Amino acid sequence: MPIDPNFKKNLTIKDNHNGHAVWGEIEPPNKLGIHGTNVAVDLDICYGCLRCINVCTVNVFVKYPTPGNPVSKLKVDPINENDCFFCLACEMVCPVDAILIERKSSGDTLSSLLDY
Repeated sequence: MPIDPNFKKNLTIKDNHNGHAVWGEIEPPNKLGIHGTNVAVDLDICYGCLRCINVCTVNVFVKYPTPGNPVSKLKVDPINENDCFFCLACEMVCPVDAILIERKSSGDTLSSLLDY
C-alpha cells in the first residue's frame, strides 16, 4: 500500500528527527512513521532499495539504519528535504510508492515541467 497522500490531514506530528517532522504512530523498531513534510517518506513501507538516493542530484536522502525493523534494517531519511527542487525523480523510482513530494500547485508534475 503506498504512502497516504493525505497523511498531513490524517496524522499528527509525533516527533522531530534531524530537523524534519515525523508523522503518525511511532513504536521503533516496528513503526517508524512518515518522515518529512515537503519530501515525505513512509518508513514503514520503505525497504531500503536506495534508488531515491541514487537518483537525487541534491542529496535530499541519507541512509537511515533501523536495526530490528521487520521490513528492512536500512531505510532512507529525507534530512535535506529543504534542498529539494521538486523534480519528482525519487517519487517515480520508488518501487513501493513510499515517497510523496508535495506539489506546489496542481500543475507540478513531470510532464508539466517538461513543457517549459
